[in-house]
Amino acid sequence: MKSTIQQPALNRLLRIKPQRHGQTRPLTGVTALLILILGGCGRYQIGPQGLYPSGIQTVYVPMFESDLFRPGINEWLSEAVVKQIESQTPFKVVSTPVADSVLTGRLLDHRKQVLVESPNDDPRDLSSSMALMVTWYARNGELLMQHRFDVGTHFLPESGQSMTTAHQEIIQRLAQEIVGQMEITNW
Repeated sequence: MKSTIQQPALNRLLRIKPQRHGQTRPLTGVTALLILILGGCGRYQIGPQGLYPSGIQTVYVPMFESDLFRPGINEWLSEAVVKQIESQTPFKVVSTPVADSVLTGRLLDHRKQVLVESPNDDPRDLSSSMALMVTWYARNGELLMQHRFDVGTHFLPESGQSMTTAHQEIIQRLAQEIVGQMEITNW
């Protein structure tokens, strides 16, 4: 035989108060107030498109220039930035300068420094850093971003790390920081 619980008993068990005719819930009033306040503001957008400048859909990323005597780093960095833009932003990277915007970069400096040496003067802990200047501008010439990035890391040759692994880490971090700066920052 089924046992049935009467509705008033179930409401008491679940601590639900019965609604009286004409009584509104406080949450409904707060929700309506928020809709009125935010609904009139045309500046707010929903989704990731609201984080980036409006009117920009395509980005041209020419090969970054380099003042360094380390061949291949500028190509490696350019490729990492393109991949990061494609995966983290609503922008489409195009291979023609006739785009909504252009993102250029110049590697300015690379430093390597020994932090700890062994008793035989072998490097045990080294640091590596790169400096990069990035400029992003719209087709109409409007400057969207100009920023200098300085990123560094340290590596331990004794544990199998090399200058290549340090460069890889620095390039990934630079690409992430560049794309992070492409968001609208003047709220």
